[in-house]
Amino acid sequence: MWRDEGVEDEETLRALLEASRTREGRAALSDALADTLHLLPASPAPLLLLRLRLLRNLVAGDALNQGTFVLLSGPAAVVSVALSLPSLSPDLARAALQALGNAALGGDRHREAVWDALFPGALRDFARVRDADVLDPLCMVLDTCCSGDGGRGRVEELCHEDVGLPVLVELVTTASRLGHKEEWLEWLLFKICVEEEKFEALFAALDSTDGSESGNGFSANHAFLMGTLSKCLTERPEEVSISNSFALHVFNIQKHAAETVDFTCRGSSALPTGCPTIDVLGYSLVLLKDICAWDPSSSETEAPVDSLLQADPSSSGTESPVDSLLQAGLVKRLLKYLGELEPPSTIRKAMAKEQGDQQQALATAKVCPYNGYRRDLVAVIANCLQGRKQVQDEVRQLNGIMLLLQQCVIDEGNAYLREWGLLAVKYLLEENEENQKEVSELQMQEPILTPEVAELGLRVEIDKKTGHPKLVNSS
Repeated sequence: MWRDEGVEDEETLRALLEASRTREGRAALSDALADTLHLLPASPAPLLLLRLRLLRNLVAGDALNQGTFVLLSGPAAVVSVALSLPSLSPDLARAALQALGNAALGGDRHREAVWDALFPGALRDFARVRDADVLDPLCMVLDTCCSGDGGRGRVEELCHEDVGLPVLVELVTTASRLGHKEEWLEWLLFKICVEEEKFEALFAALDSTDGSESGNGFSANHAFLMGTLSKCLTERPEEVSISNSFALHVFNIQKHAAETVDFTCRGSSALPTGCPTIDVLGYSLVLLKDICAWDPSSSETEAPVDSLLQADPSSSGTESPVDSLLQAGLVKRLLKYLGELEPPSTIRKAMAKEQGDQQQALATAKVCPYNGYRRDLVAVIANCLQGRKQVQDEVRQLNGIMLLLQQCVIDEGNAYLREWGLLAVKYLLEENEENQKEVSELQMQEPILTPEVAELGLRVEIDKKTGHPKLVNSS
């Protein structure tokens, strides 16, 4: 009985595809790789997809097939046939990128061949496919190519203003629109922005690219990038390295966002809020919190186990990121922001019956633009305080002790404020007699305003040697 040749080819390809799923099958089919590459250009769409998937499998972890693929100019052939179609379907794009990614894992020579076939035009075309199943293998290819002996040079090319940055902009735009949060993307962006210190260049290139907000320089793409970097640093602090320049760039963004956000409108949701400027403000604070807790030795040792990250303030060698931030006035600025806010809800309720100046002050005070804003401010300050006497003294000299005491309360819309407030006060008073004395005098002059502050577990005692009041732990 006569059979359609296309049907027979399709059945044969499906059988080969099934056989190539195992290591033994890939080794046995090594001779099929050259024929598959040869037939790619003349393949109709259904067969092309199957042949790309077959190539993807054949070069997965098989050194011989990976070498043959590169030797026969496989990367260039795959890119050429994929982009020759009138419209690039997500399935074809995904299969092509998976084949390239598997081949790039073979070594530096393989990565070079894949990069030469893709950069820059083909990369930009693939990045414009607004599909999450395409974005993930694309990021895998980029991350792999930016590793190894030639990785640093490819990162430089990828961040070149006129050539490579448009690729990254398209990639971030696609990810932002799709809400894509897979690990390949996250760690590619973290590598480029933090480890390779290209954050400033990429952030500037994203300026109003999606047109979601105008006039303030922040877009949904900016918010997405900041959120992605924040997630990486929060989840895996032991696997990253942070530079002073990155920390200072984040601080500058935070300052700009704080000047732009409308603090007269109370936020009703946590991050992300959907408002790019507010989200940039929030994610910049979360980044600063973790930067100030980051321990340079943590990339080689065990990471902190709880969410209240604690950094080792001892340092050696060059200046740490947190020290750069402190010299740039971080604590003074954060205390200013905190002091401009209305008091926490617990204290506001206690003041509700007051008249005159206090009520007028409440009416003009700023409010939290998102749920968690006050907590994030206190968290950054707490991490700056730990083990740093100069910061302890700075808070006292800026009249910030009572302000921090007032944060040791429950506040609606700021989960875990009390816990971060207690931690900040603990670090504020540790081995600092001047601060302990000031708090002791405050306690003797007037009652503590709230039960939560009284529950700090501290009491005033007279030091037998000095005759001065001091604060001790009563627990």
